[in-house]
Amino acid sequence: MALRLGIGQYLPGSSPIHRLDPRVKVTGALALMVSVFFITGPLQLVLGYACVLALVAAAGVPVSRLVESIRPIVIVLALLAVFNLLFIRTGDELWRWGALSVTTDGLRVAVIFSLRLVIAVIASSLMLLTTTPTQLTDAFDAGLAPLSRLGLPGHELAMVFSLMLRFIPTIADEAQAILDAQTLRGAPLSDGSLARRLKAVAPMLIALLASSIHHANGLSRALDARCYAGGATRSHWHPLRMRRSDWLALLAVAAYVVALVGLGQLL
Repeated sequence: MALRLGIGQYLPGSSPIHRLDPRVKVTGALALMVSVFFITGPLQLVLGYACVLALVAAAGVPVSRLVESIRPIVIVLALLAVFNLLFIRTGDELWRWGALSVTTDGLRVAVIFSLRLVIAVIASSLMLLTTTPTQLTDAFDAGLAPLSRLGLPGHELAMVFSLMLRFIPTIADEAQAILDAQTLRGAPLSDGSLARRLKAVAPMLIALLASSIHHANGLSRALDARCYAGGATRSHWHPLRMRRSDWLALLAVAAYVVALVGLGQLL
C-alpha cells in the first residue's frame, strides 16, 4: 500500500507524553520545529536528536510506526539533500565526475540542513501519534481564541486544521484503493510513455476528487444533524487543565531551546 500514510493517525497509549495537555504538546512541537533553524553545527544536531529520541522513548511509540509515518517526507528530504550535494559549488572540491562535483559546503548543507529538518518531522509526527483529533481541536481552539475576540474566525480555523489532519490518511487510503482498481482494469500507470501514464492518472484524480467531495458532503450533513454552529460557546466533557507535569514539560522545552541557541553562540 504505497500511499498509506501514518500522518494524522492517533496511536493509543498511557505514556507521559500521551498524558500531557494537548496545548503543551502543540507548543512543544512548534518550538522544536522552529528551533531546528538554529542548528548550524554537528554538536547542535546531536543535541537535537538526543532530545527527539528521548521524547520517542518517553512516548513509547514503536519505531516501525514512527518510521512509517515520516517515511514519505524523509524521502523528499533525501532527494533535496542529493540536489544540494551535487549543485552547491562553493567551498573546497572533494570529488568530481564530469559536470557533477561535491564540495565541502555542499556536503555540509546536504547533511546538516536535511538532518535538522528530520528532527522537525519527528517532532510533528510524535505530536500527532500521541494526540487525538479531539484534543488537537481543543488545543488549536484555545490557541486561536484571541482571534475570535478580534472578530476573526479562530474556532473555525481550528476546526478546519484539525479536520485536515484527520482526513489526510483517509484520502491517502482512498487514493490507494482507486489506484489498485485502475491497475486491475489495465490502466497503464507503470508502463508506456510518460504522456500515456499522465493521461491514465486523470481518471484517478477525478475519482479521488469525487470521493473527497463525498466525504465533505457527509461531514457537513453530520455537522448539520448535530446542530453545529461555528463560534458558538460550548462546554467540554474534559476541560483542559495545566498540571505540574505540563509546566515541567514546557520548562524542559524552554531549557532545550536555550541550550541549543547557546551552543550555537559558543561555536
